[in-house]
Amino acid sequence: MAIPLGAQQQQQQQQMQQQQQQQQQDFDPVARVKMLLPQLKECLQNLMKIAAQNLNQNTAIDNGLKSSDSPIHRFDKCLEEFYAICDQIELCLRLGYECISQSVDSGKHSPSLVPTATKLDATQADSLSYGQYLAMIKSQISCAKDIHNSLLECARRISSKGQM
Repeated sequence: MAIPLGAQQQQQQQQMQQQQQQQQQDFDPVARVKMLLPQLKECLQNLMKIAAQNLNQNTAIDNGLKSSDSPIHRFDKCLEEFYAICDQIELCLRLGYECISQSVDSGKHSPSLVPTATKLDATQADSLSYGQYLAMIKSQISCAKDIHNSLLECARRISSKGQM
């Protein structure tokens, strides 16, 4: 049975959109956390279930109702899986925090944009002219050079004290 050409193209477009969404989730730390939370919940439920089973089995063995020949579920593997997911979530949250901090700092130190529109009426009122933008960039470069020179001077002083 042949699939009509229009339906086949629609399926391909849906697959492409799903792949793009998956790639976006891979790079977006918030989306990745949202994806990991159900896994964490499932892992925690499994961990608690295995802990309860092991506790019941150990209680039965201690009371002499069972022998210790029956297999015990691996609590340590479930705990390790739980911690692995927690670590992934922590990394994603730290990455998200760093992204937000960098965005805030970027907005603070370079608040205005250079207009990219060619029409005068489409330019933003709070944007910089090209000359103003160049002056701001030159001052940032100058500041970076001053920091670099200060660090070099500090390193020179430290190395000269070490040679004494």
